Amino acid sequence: MNKKKIFIAVDTDKVSLAKKIIKDTQTKKVKVGYKFGLEFFYSKNGRKFLSNLKNQTIFLDLKLNDIPNTVRSALKSLKNLRVAYLTVHLSSGLSALKSLKKVSKNIKIAGVTTLTSLNNKDLKEIGYDKKVNELVNHQAKLATKAKLDAIVCSGHEIRSVKRAFKKEIITPGIKIHNVKNDQKRIMGPADAFDAGSDWLVIGRSITNGNIKKNIKNLLKILED
Repeated sequence: MNKKKIFIAVDTDKVSLAKKIIKDTQTKKVKVGYKFGLEFFYSKNGRKFLSNLKNQTIFLDLKLNDIPNTVRSALKSLKNLRVAYLTVHLSSGLSALKSLKKVSKNIKIAGVTTLTSLNNKDLKEIGYDKKVNELVNHQAKLATKAKLDAIVCSGHEIRSVKRAFKKEIITPGIKIHNVKNDQKRIMGPADAFDAGSDWLVIGRSITNGNIKKNIKNLLKILED
């Protein structure tokens, strides 16, 4: 039986805390990778730390969103890093997505759908006519057209996305406890796996407080 797969979100600008998160979340019961976003990547020593990080599955969550030449050049600038997954906003458009995929080589390109911090009201304020589920389904079809390797969507859209996109699904907005923080479309870890997610992204539910205790609680939930 394949192990469940989880990305721990290393949302900090401190290398010392990043090291602690990695050390305290080591387990053989699930496959663990580490998500590094803008906060860590832009920090003073973040990129240097990543360039020296070995034997870990790195999910670089930069959410690229620009014209084709710029997203392609951004990816090429990461050549000294051992990146397994890189995110791009699907709203960048088909040309940018195809351009990025063309030069990605061993890096898996994950298309970001609608952020988990947004709901139908937010989309209307931005100017979208579609509701969340409709928009994410449309974005999933775009990811398929661009032949991307993975898609990032909330747990609420997994089942519908799987009808349009047949590769890996990465799910943020995962909470061990019922605390939303700044995310609106959230789900528990067991429910997200049951819906068909391949990777869960879990941050504050594990990295706030006692990290070792939190990871044990997560493993217990997944075993029940």
